[in-house]
Amino acid sequence: MFLKIAPITIFFSFVVVALMDPISAGKPPHHQFPIAQSVPGVRLVGPIGPALRRRLPPPPHPPLRVTVDNYRRRLLAAVNSIPPLPAFAALAAYDLRSPDRRRLFLTPLRDPAAESAPDKDRPVANDVTVDFSGNAFVTNSAGNFIWKVTPDGEASVFSASPAFTAHPVDRDQKYSFCGINGVVYLSKGYLLAVQTNTGKMFKVNAEDGTARTVLLNKDLTFADGIAVRSDGVVVVVSHQKAYFIKSDDSWSEGVVFDETALEAERFATSVAVGGGDRVYVLYGHADEGQWGNGVRETFSIVEIESEKEQKEDTVWIYVLIGLGFAYFCVWRFQMRQLAFL
Repeated sequence: MFLKIAPITIFFSFVVVALMDPISAGKPPHHQFPIAQSVPGVRLVGPIGPALRRRLPPPPHPPLRVTVDNYRRRLLAAVNSIPPLPAFAALAAYDLRSPDRRRLFLTPLRDPAAESAPDKDRPVANDVTVDFSGNAFVTNSAGNFIWKVTPDGEASVFSASPAFTAHPVDRDQKYSFCGINGVVYLSKGYLLAVQTNTGKMFKVNAEDGTARTVLLNKDLTFADGIAVRSDGVVVVVSHQKAYFIKSDDSWSEGVVFDETALEAERFATSVAVGGGDRVYVLYGHADEGQWGNGVRETFSIVEIESEKEQKEDTVWIYVLIGLGFAYFCVWRFQMRQLAFL
Protein backbone atom coordinates (compact mmCIF):
# COMPACT_ATOMS: atom_id res chain seq x y z
CA MET A 1 0.00 0.00 0.00
CA PHE A 2 1.24 3.46 -0.91
CA LEU A 3 -0.35 6.17 1.20
CA LYS A 4 1.11 9.54 2.04
CA ILE A 5 -0.05 12.92 3.19
CA ALA A 6 -0.57 15.31 0.30
CA PRO A 7 1.00 18.78 0.30
CA ILE A 8 -2.33 20.27 1.37
CA THR A 9 -3.98 19.23 4.60
CA ILE A 10 -7.13 21.03 5.72
CA PHE A 11 -6.88 22.45 9.24
CA PHE A 12 -9.39 24.51 11.14
CA SER A 13 -7.25 27.67 11.09
CA PHE A 14 -7.14 27.67 7.29
CA VAL A 15 -10.82 26.94 6.74
CA VAL A 16 -13.16 29.71 5.73
CA VAL A 17 -16.33 27.93 6.78
CA ALA A 18 -15.71 25.38 9.54
CA LEU A 19 -18.62 23.01 9.92
CA MET A 20 -18.31 19.24 9.75
CA ASP A 21 -17.53 16.28 7.53
CA PRO A 22 -16.12 17.21 4.14
CA ILE A 23 -17.45 14.93 1.43
CA SER A 24 -15.90 15.99 -1.86
CA ALA A 25 -13.21 18.14 -3.36
CA GLY A 26 -12.74 20.06 -6.60
CA LYS A 27 -9.94 22.17 -8.00
CA PRO A 28 -10.32 25.26 -10.19
CA PRO A 29 -7.81 25.21 -13.06
CA HIS A 30 -6.21 28.54 -12.18
CA HIS A 31 -5.95 28.10 -8.42
CA GLN A 32 -3.42 26.07 -6.47
CA PHE A 33 -5.76 25.12 -3.64
CA PRO A 34 -8.58 22.56 -3.58
CA ILE A 35 -12.18 23.20 -2.60
CA ALA A 36 -13.25 20.76 0.08
CA GLN A 37 -16.94 20.76 0.90
CA SER A 38 -18.68 19.47 3.95
CA VAL A 39 -21.94 18.27 5.44
CA PRO A 40 -23.50 20.42 6.55
CA GLY A 41 -21.73 23.34 4.84
CA VAL A 42 -18.63 24.09 2.82
CA ARG A 43 -14.93 24.28 3.63
CA LEU A 44 -13.00 26.40 1.20
CA VAL A 45 -9.24 26.73 1.08
CA GLY A 46 -7.53 29.38 -0.99
CA PRO A 47 -8.38 32.70 -2.68
CA ILE A 48 -11.94 31.93 -3.80
CA GLY A 49 -13.24 31.25 -0.28
CA PRO A 50 -14.50 34.46 1.35
CA ALA A 51 -16.73 35.68 -1.49
CA LEU A 52 -18.12 32.25 -2.28
CA ARG A 53 -18.88 31.50 1.36
CA ARG A 54 -21.40 34.34 1.42
CA ARG A 55 -23.15 32.93 -1.65
CA LEU A 56 -23.57 29.33 -0.56
CA PRO A 57 -26.85 28.07 0.90
CA PRO A 58 -27.03 28.22 4.72
CA PRO A 59 -26.61 25.08 6.86
CA PRO A 60 -30.27 23.96 6.63
CA HIS A 61 -29.63 23.37 2.90
CA PRO A 62 -25.96 22.35 2.71
CA PRO A 63 -24.09 21.28 -0.44
CA LEU A 64 -23.34 17.57 -0.46
CA ARG A 65 -20.89 17.51 -3.38
CA VAL A 66 -19.11 20.11 -5.47
CA THR A 67 -17.27 20.13 -8.78
CA VAL A 68 -15.62 22.75 -10.96
CA ASP A 69 -16.62 23.43 -14.57
CA ASN A 70 -13.16 24.24 -15.91
CA TYR A 71 -14.37 25.56 -19.26
CA ARG A 72 -16.96 27.98 -17.92
CA ARG A 73 -15.18 28.70 -14.63
CA ARG A 74 -18.17 27.72 -12.52
CA LEU A 75 -18.48 25.96 -9.20
CA LEU A 76 -21.39 23.49 -9.15
CA ALA A 77 -22.82 22.34 -5.84
CA ALA A 78 -25.44 19.66 -5.19
CA VAL A 79 -27.72 21.05 -2.46
CA ASN A 80 -30.07 19.19 -0.10
CA SER A 81 -32.31 20.04 2.82
CA ILE A 82 -31.86 18.35 6.18
CA PRO A 83 -34.77 16.67 7.98
CA PRO A 84 -37.11 17.67 9.52
CA LEU A 85 -37.27 20.32 6.77
CA PRO A 86 -39.35 19.40 3.72
CA ALA A 87 -37.52 17.50 1.01
CA PHE A 88 -35.51 19.77 -1.25
CA ALA A 89 -32.70 19.02 -3.70
CA ALA A 90 -31.11 21.47 -6.08
CA LEU A 91 -28.05 22.33 -8.13
CA ALA A 92 -26.37 25.67 -7.48
CA ALA A 93 -23.90 27.28 -9.87
CA TYR A 94 -21.43 30.07 -9.03
CA ASP A 95 -19.32 32.21 -11.33
CA LEU A 96 -15.65 31.87 -10.36
CA ARG A 97 -14.69 34.70 -12.73
CA SER A 98 -16.72 37.35 -10.93
CA PRO A 99 -15.10 39.06 -7.92
CA ASP A 100 -18.10 38.31 -5.70
CA ARG A 101 -18.52 34.72 -7.00
CA ARG A 102 -22.12 35.52 -7.91
CA ARG A 103 -24.67 32.75 -8.04
CA LEU A 104 -25.78 31.96 -11.58
CA PHE A 105 -28.75 29.79 -10.66
CA LEU A 106 -30.26 27.57 -7.99
CA THR A 107 -32.26 24.94 -9.83
CA PRO A 108 -34.61 22.63 -7.89
CA LEU A 109 -34.23 18.94 -8.77
CA ARG A 110 -37.54 17.14 -8.69
CA ASP A 111 -38.26 13.46 -8.18
CA PRO A 112 -41.70 12.83 -9.74
CA ALA A 113 -42.00 9.40 -8.09
CA ALA A 114 -41.28 10.79 -4.62
CA GLU A 115 -43.77 13.63 -5.10
CA SER A 116 -46.55 11.21 -6.00
CA ALA A 117 -45.74 8.75 -3.19
CA PRO A 118 -45.30 10.41 0.23
CA ASP A 119 -43.79 7.25 1.75
CA LYS A 120 -40.99 7.15 -0.81
CA ASP A 121 -37.48 8.21 0.26
CA ARG A 122 -36.74 11.90 -0.20
CA PRO A 123 -34.41 12.67 -3.13
CA VAL A 124 -30.70 13.03 -2.42
CA ALA A 125 -28.68 15.10 -4.89
CA ASN A 126 -25.33 13.42 -4.33
CA ASP A 127 -22.53 13.75 -6.86
CA VAL A 128 -22.21 16.08 -9.85
CA THR A 129 -20.11 16.10 -13.01
CA VAL A 130 -20.11 18.30 -16.10
CA ASP A 131 -19.51 17.76 -19.83
CA PHE A 132 -17.70 20.00 -22.32
CA SER A 133 -20.96 21.75 -23.26
CA GLY A 134 -21.64 22.79 -19.68
CA ASN A 135 -24.41 20.27 -19.00
CA ALA A 136 -24.30 19.04 -15.41
CA PHE A 137 -25.28 15.52 -14.39
CA VAL A 138 -26.40 14.95 -10.79
CA THR A 139 -26.99 11.56 -9.18
CA ASN A 140 -30.03 10.87 -7.02
CA SER A 141 -28.82 8.22 -4.58
CA ALA A 142 -32.29 7.64 -3.12
CA GLY A 143 -34.17 7.41 -6.42
CA ASN A 144 -31.45 5.65 -8.45
CA PHE A 145 -31.52 8.03 -11.38
CA ILE A 146 -29.53 10.93 -12.84
CA TRP A 147 -30.69 14.48 -13.42
CA LYS A 148 -29.39 16.72 -16.21
CA VAL A 149 -29.10 20.48 -15.78
CA THR A 150 -28.38 22.63 -18.83
CA PRO A 151 -25.91 25.56 -18.72
CA ASP A 152 -28.94 27.85 -18.31
CA GLY A 153 -30.17 25.95 -15.27
CA GLU A 154 -33.02 23.89 -16.76
CA ALA A 155 -33.34 20.52 -15.04
CA SER A 156 -34.85 17.21 -16.13
CA VAL A 157 -34.63 13.52 -15.25
CA PHE A 158 -31.94 12.36 -17.66
CA SER A 159 -31.47 8.65 -16.99
CA ALA A 160 -33.70 6.32 -14.99
CA SER A 161 -32.34 3.22 -16.67
CA PRO A 162 -33.66 -0.20 -15.58
CA ALA A 163 -29.99 -1.19 -15.26
CA PHE A 164 -29.79 0.88 -12.08
CA THR A 165 -32.29 -1.39 -10.31
CA ALA A 166 -31.42 -4.69 -11.98
CA HIS A 167 -29.06 -5.93 -9.28
CA PRO A 168 -30.10 -7.32 -5.87
CA VAL A 169 -29.51 -5.21 -2.76
CA ASP A 170 -28.81 -6.65 0.67
CA ARG A 171 -31.24 -4.64 2.80
CA ASP A 172 -29.45 -5.68 5.97
CA GLN A 173 -26.22 -3.93 5.06
CA LYS A 174 -25.49 -0.52 6.54
CA TYR A 175 -25.67 1.55 3.35
CA SER A 176 -28.45 -0.28 1.53
CA PHE A 177 -30.35 3.01 1.15
CA CYS A 178 -27.59 4.56 -1.00
CA GLY A 179 -27.88 3.76 -4.70
CA ILE A 180 -26.27 5.63 -7.61
CA ASN A 181 -23.52 7.72 -6.06
CA GLY A 182 -20.28 8.90 -7.70
CA VAL A 183 -20.35 9.98 -11.34
CA VAL A 184 -17.72 11.24 -13.78
CA TYR A 185 -17.90 12.42 -17.40
CA LEU A 186 -15.48 10.90 -19.92
CA SER A 187 -14.52 12.81 -23.05
CA LYS A 188 -15.72 10.04 -25.37
CA GLY A 189 -19.32 11.02 -24.68
CA TYR A 190 -20.45 8.93 -21.75
CA LEU A 191 -20.64 8.90 -17.96
CA LEU A 192 -19.36 6.32 -15.53
CA ALA A 193 -21.44 6.00 -12.37
CA VAL A 194 -20.99 3.74 -9.36
CA GLN A 195 -23.64 2.32 -7.05
CA THR A 196 -22.92 2.06 -3.33
CA ASN A 197 -25.37 -0.66 -2.30
CA THR A 198 -24.48 -3.10 -5.11
CA GLY A 199 -20.84 -2.24 -5.89
CA LYS A 200 -21.68 -2.00 -9.60
CA MET A 201 -20.40 0.43 -12.22
CA PHE A 202 -22.54 1.73 -15.09
CA LYS A 203 -21.71 3.27 -18.45
CA VAL A 204 -24.29 5.93 -19.33
CA ASN A 205 -24.65 7.47 -22.78
CA ALA A 206 -24.37 11.24 -22.29
CA GLU A 207 -26.74 11.92 -25.21
CA ASP A 208 -29.76 9.70 -24.56
CA GLY A 209 -29.23 8.39 -21.00
CA THR A 210 -29.18 4.70 -21.92
CA ALA A 211 -27.09 2.70 -19.46
CA ARG A 212 -25.59 -0.72 -19.04
CA THR A 213 -23.57 -2.44 -16.38
CA VAL A 214 -19.81 -2.46 -16.84
CA LEU A 215 -18.58 -6.04 -16.46
CA LEU A 216 -15.89 -6.01 -13.78
CA ASN A 217 -13.80 -8.82 -12.31
CA LYS A 218 -15.10 -7.89 -8.83
CA ASP A 219 -17.69 -5.68 -7.17
CA LEU A 220 -16.67 -2.27 -5.83
CA THR A 221 -17.85 -2.69 -2.26
CA PHE A 222 -19.44 0.50 -0.83
CA ALA A 223 -18.33 2.50 -3.91
CA ASP A 224 -18.58 6.24 -3.34
CA GLY A 225 -16.44 8.80 -5.18
CA ILE A 226 -14.99 8.32 -8.68
CA ALA A 227 -12.35 10.08 -10.76
CA VAL A 228 -10.47 9.41 -14.00
CA ARG A 229 -6.80 9.96 -14.81
CA SER A 230 -5.55 11.28 -18.14
CA ASP A 231 -4.33 7.78 -19.07
CA GLY A 232 -7.89 6.44 -18.72
CA VAL A 233 -7.42 4.66 -15.41
CA VAL A 234 -10.48 5.13 -13.19
CA VAL A 235 -10.14 5.37 -9.42
CA VAL A 236 -13.14 4.55 -7.23
CA VAL A 237 -13.02 5.17 -3.50
CA SER A 238 -15.00 3.61 -0.67
CA HIS A 239 -14.48 4.21 3.03
CA GLN A 240 -12.39 1.02 3.12
CA LYS A 241 -10.24 1.10 0.00
CA ALA A 242 -9.50 2.71 -3.34
CA TYR A 243 -9.91 0.65 -6.51
CA PHE A 244 -7.72 1.21 -9.58
CA ILE A 245 -9.60 0.10 -12.70
CA LYS A 246 -8.75 0.02 -16.41
CA SER A 247 -10.57 -0.94 -19.58
CA ASP A 248 -9.44 -1.78 -23.11
CA ASP A 249 -12.87 -1.57 -24.80
CA SER A 250 -14.31 1.82 -23.79
CA TRP A 251 -15.82 0.42 -20.58
CA SER A 252 -17.94 -2.41 -21.79
CA GLU A 253 -15.69 -4.40 -19.45
CA GLY A 254 -13.11 -3.37 -16.89
CA VAL A 255 -10.50 -4.89 -14.61
CA VAL A 256 -9.70 -3.93 -11.02
CA PHE A 257 -5.94 -4.28 -11.24
CA ASP A 258 -5.03 -2.90 -7.83
CA GLU A 259 -6.49 -1.86 -4.50
CA THR A 260 -5.14 0.49 -1.88
CA ALA A 261 -6.37 0.06 1.69
CA LEU A 262 -7.64 3.20 3.40
CA GLU A 263 -8.21 4.00 7.07
CA ALA A 264 -11.83 2.93 7.47
CA GLU A 265 -12.37 4.86 10.71
CA ARG A 266 -11.55 8.13 8.91
CA PHE A 267 -14.19 7.31 6.26
CA ALA A 268 -12.83 8.47 2.91
CA THR A 269 -15.63 9.80 0.72
CA SER A 270 -14.14 11.40 -2.36
CA VAL A 271 -11.27 11.14 -4.82
CA ALA A 272 -9.73 13.68 -7.17
CA VAL A 273 -6.94 13.69 -9.76
CA GLY A 274 -4.39 16.50 -9.73
CA GLY A 275 -1.36 17.50 -11.77
CA GLY A 276 0.79 14.69 -13.04
CA ASP A 277 -2.16 12.30 -12.56
CA ARG A 278 -1.54 12.28 -8.81
CA VAL A 279 -4.54 10.81 -6.98
CA TYR A 280 -5.90 12.39 -3.79
CA VAL A 281 -8.43 11.01 -1.34
CA LEU A 282 -10.41 13.15 1.07
CA TYR A 283 -10.90 11.67 4.52
CA GLY A 284 -14.32 13.01 5.45
CA HIS A 285 -15.21 11.16 8.69
CA ALA A 286 -18.69 11.04 7.17
CA ASP A 287 -20.11 8.70 9.80
CA GLU A 288 -19.61 11.34 12.47
CA GLY A 289 -21.75 13.86 10.65
CA GLN A 290 -24.28 11.38 9.33
CA TRP A 291 -25.07 9.89 12.69
CA GLY A 292 -24.54 13.06 14.73
CA ASN A 293 -21.55 11.78 16.65
CA GLY A 294 -19.87 15.15 17.06
CA VAL A 295 -18.18 18.10 15.40
CA ARG A 296 -14.73 17.72 13.89
CA GLU A 297 -12.29 20.59 13.33
CA THR A 298 -9.61 18.89 11.23
CA PHE A 299 -9.72 16.82 8.06
CA SER A 300 -7.04 15.69 5.65
CA ILE A 301 -6.36 15.04 2.01
CA VAL A 302 -3.93 12.20 1.31
CA GLU A 303 -2.17 11.17 -1.86
CA ILE A 304 -2.46 7.50 -2.80
CA GLU A 305 -0.59 5.43 -5.37
CA SER A 306 -1.05 2.05 -6.96
CA GLU A 307 1.57 -0.33 -5.58
CA LYS A 308 1.47 -2.48 -8.71
CA GLU A 309 2.06 0.52 -10.95
CA GLN A 310 4.97 1.59 -8.80
CA LYS A 311 6.51 -1.88 -9.07
CA GLU A 312 6.04 -1.85 -12.86
CA ASP A 313 7.76 1.53 -13.09
CA THR A 314 10.65 0.15 -11.01
CA VAL A 315 10.97 -2.88 -13.30
CA TRP A 316 11.20 -0.64 -16.37
CA ILE A 317 13.94 1.40 -14.71
CA TYR A 318 15.97 -1.77 -14.16
CA VAL A 319 15.28 -2.90 -17.74
CA LEU A 320 16.57 0.40 -19.11
CA ILE A 321 19.64 0.24 -16.88
CA GLY A 322 20.26 -3.34 -18.08
CA LEU A 323 19.93 -2.36 -21.73
CA GLY A 324 22.31 0.53 -21.20
CA PHE A 325 24.87 -1.71 -19.52
CA ALA A 326 24.57 -4.29 -22.31
CA TYR A 327 25.11 -1.58 -24.93
CA PHE A 328 28.17 -0.37 -23.02
CA CYS A 329 29.62 -3.92 -22.89
CA VAL A 330 29.13 -4.42 -26.64
CA TRP A 331 30.70 -1.05 -27.38
CA ARG A 332 33.69 -1.82 -25.15
CA PHE A 333 34.16 -5.26 -26.73
CA GLN A 334 34.16 -3.70 -30.20
CA MET A 335 36.70 -1.11 -29.12
CA ARG A 336 39.01 -3.83 -27.80
CA GLN A 337 38.70 -5.75 -31.05
CA LEU A 338 39.67 -2.68 -33.02
CA ALA A 339 42.70 -2.20 -30.75
CA PHE A 340 44.15 -5.54 -31.91
CA LEU A 341 43.80 -4.76 -35.62
